[in-house]
Amino acid sequence: MQYRIDPKSGNALSVLGLGCMRFPRGVTAQIDAEKTERLILSAIDGGVNYFDTAYIYGGSEAVLGELLHRNGARDRVFLATKLPPQQCGRREDFDRLFSTQLARLKTDRIDYYLIHNLPDAALWRGLCAMGIEGWIAEKKAQGRIGQIGFSFHGTRQAFAELLDEYNWDFCQIQYNYTGENYQAGRAGLERAHEKGLPVIIMEPLLGGKLANGLPAKAARLFREADPDLSAASWALRWLWNRPEPTVVLSGMSSAEQLADNLKTAETAAPGMLSEREAAVFAPVIAALRAAYKVACTGCDYCMPCPQGVNIPGCFAAYNASYAMGFVTGMQQYITGTGANHIERRAAGGRNCVKCGSCEKKCPQHIEIARTLDAVTRRMEPFWFGAAMGIVRRVLR
Repeated sequence: MQYRIDPKSGNALSVLGLGCMRFPRGVTAQIDAEKTERLILSAIDGGVNYFDTAYIYGGSEAVLGELLHRNGARDRVFLATKLPPQQCGRREDFDRLFSTQLARLKTDRIDYYLIHNLPDAALWRGLCAMGIEGWIAEKKAQGRIGQIGFSFHGTRQAFAELLDEYNWDFCQIQYNYTGENYQAGRAGLERAHEKGLPVIIMEPLLGGKLANGLPAKAARLFREADPDLSAASWALRWLWNRPEPTVVLSGMSSAEQLADNLKTAETAAPGMLSEREAAVFAPVIAALRAAYKVACTGCDYCMPCPQGVNIPGCFAAYNASYAMGFVTGMQQYITGTGANHIERRAAGGRNCVKCGSCEKKCPQHIEIARTLDAVTRRMEPFWFGAAMGIVRRVLR
């Protein structure tokens, strides 16, 4: 295992982290504790020391806490979990949720604590109005929170603004070779790194789609370049080739996935790709984009939208729904538009008023208003509003 130093704390973090949202589950959808225990202990034995969970990850915190406690492994790892802002209406909610998380995780501290899916500065300011800055300072002084950060699904501009809103210790972004200009993107990654923040990478494999859901041509290109490397290995190596990512989270759910990722992590280092290997990604990305419906490059020239529509995010999710499957696209659409946030209006295609300001700035000459109508028809079907209402009530 290779390690990269968190410059804020000095902690040596494993380049491969275990994302705990996709623990093995049985036929009843309950987490399989026996398989999960083997997975966790094997990961620790392999050098993984960063474990990422969240309050809303259906049983994940409790299972992780129990297994670490039972095996005396708590002090061998750095625990990361997340505060759900959707459930916060006043300062007392911070303590209520945090206490529940400590109990679930059977610990007296959280090493890396995140505000979950913080989409923009406006929501952060709402939390500040409830007193979250003082609360964080209090918990840090008590040793209950080590490092404070946020996870992000939003626009590049919103990410840049958030970085400057608070003295963050770290951040977590979605990033992979298919999305250099998606959400925070490469520009956000580099800016966070320049500010001295460790950057945790989530969705390096797009929920497994970049491991076993690639179009046939893209998968063949990887095999021809090196038949001994899995598609997942190519994706991880692309990330570790850069100096900015501190930890790359992989939602491993089987011994085979863990073994493959551990093997790849053994040689993880900036500049690890040869010129020949690095050149493979361009045709692979081209093969993926051949399945896209909108020729959006994510340049953000169309932004900001006067109505708050996340235009590049809508198009990226729409394209993913065809290239990677509808479920993957819908997941990106929900997080990218903020549809799962209480008191937030989903900034999706339905909010376009066809003012035309974006189309004048688009270098690809996309008919944005008309295309957003197509996005709305696919990504906001008749049941979408009701489903999001239920989700928000559950999260509340």
